[in-house]
Amino acid sequence: MLRATVKLCCGIAHDHLRRLPGLKITAVVAIQKDVRGLVVRGSRHLHSKIPHYIQRLMGKEAAACLEPAGDVSPSQFSSMDLFYITQGETALQRALSILQQHTSWQAETMLDAVAAVSSAALPGLGKVFRAEAVLAVPVARLHQELFEGIEQMPQWNPTLSQVKVLQRIGTDTLVTHEVTAPSPGNLVGQRDFVSVQHRGRRETAIYLVGTATHVEPLPLQEGCIRAESRLSCIVLQPLAGDPGRTRFTWLLSMDLKGWIPASIINRVLPQSQADFIKHLCQHLSATACP
Repeated sequence: MLRATVKLCCGIAHDHLRRLPGLKITAVVAIQKDVRGLVVRGSRHLHSKIPHYIQRLMGKEAAACLEPAGDVSPSQFSSMDLFYITQGETALQRALSILQQHTSWQAETMLDAVAAVSSAALPGLGKVFRAEAVLAVPVARLHQELFEGIEQMPQWNPTLSQVKVLQRIGTDTLVTHEVTAPSPGNLVGQRDFVSVQHRGRRETAIYLVGTATHVEPLPLQEGCIRAESRLSCIVLQPLAGDPGRTRFTWLLSMDLKGWIPASIINRVLPQSQADFIKHLCQHLSATACP
C-alpha cells in the first residue's frame, strides 16, 4: 500500500493531476496512515515524526512551515486534522513573511473608507491587498467577534448569508464554509468558500489566518461559484500606549473563479475589505457597553 501511495504522490507532480480537487489531500492522508502504522508496529527504521514530516513536505511552503501549535499532539488528532493544522500554520508563516518584508505597497482609492487600503503584487499570490485601521476596542473583543463568534458574522455583515463551522480541531483551528449574500447589481455574483481558519499568537499580537481547503463531501451551493482564499490574515495588536484600542491589519488574496476581468476584481476586493471594517465598526459601536 505504501508503494502505491508514493506513486500517487509522484503523479501529483504533473500539473493536470495536481489540479484535481482533493487528490493531494488523499495522497497525504494515505501515506500518513501507512507510515504511522509502521511506526506503531515498531519499525526500527522509522522515526515517530515521519508522518508529520511527510505532511509538511507535501506542502508548497514546507521549508517555511512553522512547528504545530502548542495544543497539537499527533496521538490526539487524525491525519486529516493534522493536515488542516499544517495548512493553517503554513498560511500563518507565509503571512508573517509578507508582513516582515519591505514591500512597496501602492495606495488604493476607496469610497467612504474607514481604513487605508494598499496593494502589492507578490510571487505565488498575485495581487495582495492590505487594509489598515485603528479600532476603538481592545484586542480581546475583536478576537471574540472574528474567531470565537465567527458563525455570528452574518448577523452584522450583510455581505455574508452564512458562516458555518464544519469542524473544530484543537483550540486554534477551524474548518469553515462561508456563503456570500446575493446582491442586486453585484458585479462578481454569489460565491462560497471552504477554508481552514487558524489562530496564532506572537508576543502581544493575535493572527487570524485563513486559506482554502477541501472537504468531502461538500457539494457546490446552487447559484454559487466556489471561490478560494489564497491567503487571508488579520493581525490584531494593542495600540502602543493605549491597550483599549487595536491596530487592525488585514492581508487578503483571493481567486474568485469565473470569468471576471482583473480590473473588476482589483476594485471589488479592496472595497470589500473597507466595507467589512465599516460593518464591524458599526456592530462594535451598537453593542458597546454603556
